[in-house]
Amino acid sequence: MAKGTDARKVEVPSAENIAAAAQEAAKGGLPPVDKWNPPFCGDLDMRIARDGTWFYLGTPIGRAGLVKLFSSIIRKDGDDYFLVTPVEKVGITVEDAPFVALDFDAVGEGEDQKLRFETHVGDRFTAGPEHPIRVTYDDDGEPSPYVLVRRNLEALIDRKSFYRLVDLGVHRDGWFGVWSDGEFFPIIRSEALEA
Repeated sequence: MAKGTDARKVEVPSAENIAAAAQEAAKGGLPPVDKWNPPFCGDLDMRIARDGTWFYLGTPIGRAGLVKLFSSIIRKDGDDYFLVTPVEKVGITVEDAPFVALDFDAVGEGEDQKLRFETHVGDRFTAGPEHPIRVTYDDDGEPSPYVLVRRNLEALIDRKSFYRLVDLGVHRDGWFGVWSDGEFFPIIRSEALEA
């Protein structure tokens, strides 16, 4: 060994290493990734497509349990996404949002209505003050609806669910939107629907 070199082996991040650490950290519920501050270990060739499909080295990850495990340790810092364990932090690519809201149940009506969402990885929550809904529009006026899942991680609401939300929409103070858990979430200005 050359003089002055460190005898410790530097381990290159891999999906297998991250999965093993995530499995250990996930015992007892969602890991507290927002409290961990491990060193950045580089980027991993992992990507979450807009439709929620996870890819590793260009190949879709077919095991739902593995995707769910990875989804439990994702964190967003600024505009960047990472998989975080107590000992390492690796960058990943997210095309739009890390989750997709595939369905929801509407319970109650009007201001008492509660919209209970489920994501493609099994997260369940009620839209409301802690899980707001927002809608953005691209240059062509196409909507992209989102709901906050946890921390600062959102789910893209899939098309069929968005259409169902629109069916539940009402007008309030110049806006068309939906109620959930005592909160009104605007979708579009009322005047835009009349044009």
